[in-house]
Amino acid sequence: AINDHGRTTETAALAATIRAQGGRALAVDADVTDRTQVLAMTAQIAAELGPINILVNNAGIVLVKPFLELSEADWDRVLATDLKSVFLCCQAVLPSMLERGSGCIINIASELGYLGRALYAPYTAAKGGVITLTRSLAREFAPTVRVNAIAPGPVRTEMLESEMVITGHDESEGVPMGRIGRPEEIAATAVFLASDQASFFCGETLSPNGGILMK
Repeated sequence: AINDHGRTTETAALAATIRAQGGRALAVDADVTDRTQVLAMTAQIAAELGPINILVNNAGIVLVKPFLELSEADWDRVLATDLKSVFLCCQAVLPSMLERGSGCIINIASELGYLGRALYAPYTAAKGGVITLTRSLAREFAPTVRVNAIAPGPVRTEMLESEMVITGHDESEGVPMGRIGRPEEIAATAVFLASDQASFFCGETLSPNGGILMK
């Protein structure tokens, strides 16, 4: 099931591609900052595809703005998309996972959730929250549900391209690997965490970041 709020053409095309390759896929559209829409989305997925066994919380926006110029609305918008959405989606799927006796949740954080960054206060606060929320959920729901996170370094996405235009900063600078990551590298990390090969990972945050964060 693919949700990318407001981009129904793209999600429908991706779902069609998956089906053409022999898979089962459903494109949905929900604002994951809204509990009612999240519950409707998860109910639709369960009705059409079956129980949700794996949840990847990947919704995110960024705001590049001096801290003293942030409005309360700015703060609330970023925190709602980047952190509240994780809370809502986890609450929506966990009861069914617990009832069935298994499940896997993967939350997408950021290396900035560890490092922080000037002009990125709401984003870094939210991503730091995702990391610690992941640990709390892992402690509460293991061993029935495995909860882990991914904290990518800079990755070549539309959001990062827009950031670099705004800031004028080349995000590959300072990365020991000498380049920005590729989306498929982050996807591969999610596939691993969702697989049985990651059965002993619990509350961990894997960080494919090209060496920008070594901890």
